[in-house]
Amino acid sequence: MTSTALEVRLASRPTGWPTDENFEIAEVEVPTPGDGEILVRNVVMSVDPYMRGRMNDVKSYVPPFQVGAPLEGGAVGEVVTSNSPDFKPGDHVLHGLGWRDYAVVNAAHTVKVDGSLAPLSTYLGVLGMPGLTAYAGLLATAEFKPGDTVFVSGAAGAVGQIVGQIARLKGAARVIGSAGSADKVKYLTEELGFDAAFNYKDGPVLDQLAAAAPDGIDVYFDNVGGEHLEAAIEVMNLNGRITMCGAISQYNESVKPTGPSNMIQILAKRLTLRGMLVGDHKALQPQFIKEVAAWIASGELKYSETVVEGGARQAPAAFLGMLRGENTGKMLVKF
Repeated sequence: MTSTALEVRLASRPTGWPTDENFEIAEVEVPTPGDGEILVRNVVMSVDPYMRGRMNDVKSYVPPFQVGAPLEGGAVGEVVTSNSPDFKPGDHVLHGLGWRDYAVVNAAHTVKVDGSLAPLSTYLGVLGMPGLTAYAGLLATAEFKPGDTVFVSGAAGAVGQIVGQIARLKGAARVIGSAGSADKVKYLTEELGFDAAFNYKDGPVLDQLAAAAPDGIDVYFDNVGGEHLEAAIEVMNLNGRITMCGAISQYNESVKPTGPSNMIQILAKRLTLRGMLVGDHKALQPQFIKEVAAWIASGELKYSETVVEGGARQAPAAFLGMLRGENTGKMLVKF
């Protein structure tokens, strides 16, 4: 085993869109695990939209990244050395210290995963945090009911692609998605079974959504915010429900974004807008795994991954590409 390894640090806090200069690739000594710890060689790591928020020094639901310190995020790796009776070398584990070649992790904060049951990458995507976010956000937060018409923004992303398919499998009357390219629109309708989809770059979101949902929508799963949220409020039916999962259209704004101009419709239509964090829904994990794994096995639910090779050195490029929407499905970095 090598004695040195790479890690990605936050070099400076971005203003607006992050750039390569906000990251530093550092060579460090491979750490040594202490009692109750394991040394993990990362195999695959995740880059996610929420990480952009952690680059800002603001109070939020999760502490900000620190300048000069390595970034963090979901990863799956192979145990190299174990000082815990629960793990042995060769085991694969899911943990939260990505953005580096090797990580020392408290054994109590890891989960063993089995690559023979599902590809290791799926534990970061469809069977991981994004999948549970989709499952809980639709079924628990939005209180989906069979017969609902569902609109998903960012529908070709890691979360959105799963939301739309779960809605279809659970009996939605109509599933509509928005995405940022013609290829992604085609992917949604021809491969994932969305009833309609549109490229939000082709014209006003409101016009395209209204055309795709002539009878209105009952559920909006919001990954984008901004113009998408305003359009959804306008097209919502009475007693519609909105899951506020993300607002990627606003993450890189250097000025404070304006809110929807039609908030009065929330009152008039008796709408429910509810924020959701996946960590609040851990109790749904067993049900989620059982149901989604069965759909994958049967071929009823499909997923895509965009994999960037090159490990830590390519992680910043993968992250920036994800923010620009270059991925279809989950964006991953392979070591």
